[in-house]
Amino acid sequence: MKEENFSLRAFPNSLTPDLQITGSVARNNNILTIDFVLQGDLNNIHIPKAADIPKRKNELWEETCFEFFLGINGSPQYWEFNLSPSGHWNIYKFDNYRQGMEEETAIQLLPFNIQHQPDSLQLILELDLGQIITAEQDLDLAVTTVIKDKDGRITYWALKHCGKQADFHLRDSFLIGRS
Repeated sequence: MKEENFSLRAFPNSLTPDLQITGSVARNNNILTIDFVLQGDLNNIHIPKAADIPKRKNELWEETCFEFFLGINGSPQYWEFNLSPSGHWNIYKFDNYRQGMEEETAIQLLPFNIQHQPDSLQLILELDLGQIITAEQDLDLAVTTVIKDKDGRITYWALKHCGKQADFHLRDSFLIGRS
């Protein structure tokens, strides 16, 4: 997969903060690199504080959280990756659309870098996918973000929203990597 730039859109008809979420995705051999950039007025956005010791945690999507969904082209199986600005993370494996959810234990550490400026937040992940897929397998990827403001309102951002409600699990929205 050559490097592809992305720009996320908020789910239609949601009260959207004045933000932009852009970035890039690349796969070199079996190393996946994703660079998220959140820009705009971050004063009203709830950004979780940096953890002293980042660890695997559940329900990170209830706060501001960068996410991506990785599927094997032609297979119903996929993974959900959650990356909190706090440094906490998790990976879930699914057998099919929202079925068979379990933590992916083949990956024991998900290190990523966070740079927080007054008007931007950048998260960069470099991940060796060799523990879950082979370099020969073609991927479908969805890049998403959950933004929670300081009043507790949540907006859902994706490359494309395919359902009547925000639903990052719909495979029609796994757009990156498709031929």
